[in-house]
Amino acid sequence: MKPIRKAVFPVAGLGTRFLPATKAMPKEMLPVVDRPVIQLVVDEAREAGIEHFIFVTGRNKSVIEDHFDKQFELESTLQKRGKSKELDLLEAELPGAGQTSFTRQQEPLGLGHAVWCAREIVGNEPFALMLPDMLHFGQRGCLAEMMDVYRDGGGNVVAVYEVPREQVDQYGIVSVGENRGKGFRITGMVEKPKPANAPSSYMISGRYILQPEIFPLLERQAAGAGGEIQVTDAMLKLAQTQSFFGYRFDGRIFDCGSKIGFLTANVAYALARADIAPAFRAELKQLLAES
Repeated sequence: MKPIRKAVFPVAGLGTRFLPATKAMPKEMLPVVDRPVIQLVVDEAREAGIEHFIFVTGRNKSVIEDHFDKQFELESTLQKRGKSKELDLLEAELPGAGQTSFTRQQEPLGLGHAVWCAREIVGNEPFALMLPDMLHFGQRGCLAEMMDVYRDGGGNVVAVYEVPREQVDQYGIVSVGENRGKGFRITGMVEKPKPANAPSSYMISGRYILQPEIFPLLERQAAGAGGEIQVTDAMLKLAQTQSFFGYRFDGRIFDCGSKIGFLTANVAYALARADIAPAFRAELKQLLAES
């Protein structure tokens, strides 16, 4: 069983739901308190032991590459001004030399196509796939918990999250089999089922551990829902020959691809910060009282 060393981050989307803010800024760089969304997801990957961070980008996304690089002018200015705390923070969060890779998805052909674009960098080893829009907020990172499920017996691992039954037609839903350690065996997957036909209320939440055999399946995968190449369709084919396991994430998930999800994430992450939570909570109470 090979260790999971690499993680793929699809960041080529246009972020049209956040225009005009995303006209010149990638949606992944929108801040949650004082950290970009993409930084929070990379933090989760680092906590889980990921060593190589692979970003599948598009046009006008170079600022993401700049964010994960040294900023000599900024660091020089901080040093001259004696801002040692800020300088240490930047240094601690900087990936090491050769730990980041960037590849381009030239056309918006779907998540499955974005994953396939990373095939040469991933190589013949299992990898994590992390959707930056979906922030997993909990005591321990979701991917770290998934690593425990993977170490129990390998295979493919998918994080799931329970949603109200009436909302299952918005997500990919899994069928739940027998438990295994922290996880359970997935016996089926269906994309956006009607509530009456859904096998469970567990949605696929944007965190995956996948075996490299997914790549040739994605290469041959025809366009599915929305005219795009869907990673779920390739997973269904892979499940015919390999085991899939689910991990029930018990924290909160914020969909930062939506305005409400993004705003709620800012509130949740701010209230979890000891340095600003008391003052922020007081401001929230005042705003709610006035409204």
